[in-house]
Amino acid sequence: MPIFVTPFAQLDLIRQPEQQADPLQAFDAADQYLLNHLHEQGLPANTRVLVLNDSFGALAANLAGQAQVTSSGDSHLGYLGLQANLARNRLPADAVSFVPASATAQGPFERVVIRVPKTLALLEEQLIRLHGQLADGAQVIAAGMLKHLPRAAGDLLEQYIGPVQASLAAKKARLLLATPEAKARPHSPYPTRYRLDKPAIELLNHANVFCREDLDIGTRAFLPHLPKHLGRARVADLGCGNGVLGIAYALGSPQAELTLVDESYMAVQSARDNWRAALGERPVHIRPGDGLAEQAADSLDLVLCNPPFHQQQVVGDFLAWRMFQQARAALVTGGELWIVGNRHLGYHAKLKRLFRGVEQMAATPKFVVLKALK
Repeated sequence: MPIFVTPFAQLDLIRQPEQQADPLQAFDAADQYLLNHLHEQGLPANTRVLVLNDSFGALAANLAGQAQVTSSGDSHLGYLGLQANLARNRLPADAVSFVPASATAQGPFERVVIRVPKTLALLEEQLIRLHGQLADGAQVIAAGMLKHLPRAAGDLLEQYIGPVQASLAAKKARLLLATPEAKARPHSPYPTRYRLDKPAIELLNHANVFCREDLDIGTRAFLPHLPKHLGRARVADLGCGNGVLGIAYALGSPQAELTLVDESYMAVQSARDNWRAALGERPVHIRPGDGLAEQAADSLDLVLCNPPFHQQQVVGDFLAWRMFQQARAALVTGGELWIVGNRHLGYHAKLKRLFRGVEQMAATPKFVVLKALK
């Protein structure tokens, strides 16, 4: 595994979740460029630094011990990566304070360093929350690889922070340097809301929720075919997003015990708000997590899942395969995993490697709904 060498430290970093012989690094040239710039500009001791969207702690771990570092992001896997990499490099766990993106980091901050996220709505919400949190003379520096750095990122920095200067490209990375100026307190367009007819509910969506303007087509294909149980089935909505699958199932199964899990803090926040609006004080477990990694073995009767096919900018079925393995471990013998997926992803064949029976329950031209029996 390559060592990440910067003017601040030499670190051995890993991604989360860990894979054997992982070909991907936990850092990239944009991280390097950003840290080099910070060092060249000078970082006085005890500078208050806010790090936003640090994938696996590459930025925060470098700055730990060099400054007062607060890290904030929307990925629970990113938080686990930060913890793992601090421990791996023998850095104190409390060297970096972490604030989930569902909360606001409290300044004032003298440096704000940002990895531009895939979802620009998340960046917009984060920039809005910086209002009133910047110290006099603060510097705001965003970074990204050129292929993942849209012009709109600079436009948002200029709208909410101040004039932006783009750096020269280096190793296919670029920095956006924003000079803060006095601005009126902005109004956030988030969360967004939309209504469903079946079930008749309104869904609230915080900034980083997948398909926050309307129901995604995979879930739309899944909803009419959700199973129903009249007894006390123990059910998990795995990768719950705004909670729509778990809520819809709960409405049709009044005695079921539901657990909703997602690695996005804003998804968990949305799911909690939506559950309360649709089901009031009905008991439920809604939590951020690395899938069902923390779920006890043989503790669920049913798992519902619309699996993701990407992690940040990386496309692949690794996370989906891992979720299927987690579901199998958490299900009782005879328990069921129900999923929706694009036809071309071939989930039927993959599930057959883990489960004793796989049945197609419904199909559209693009999606299939599958039931896998443990």
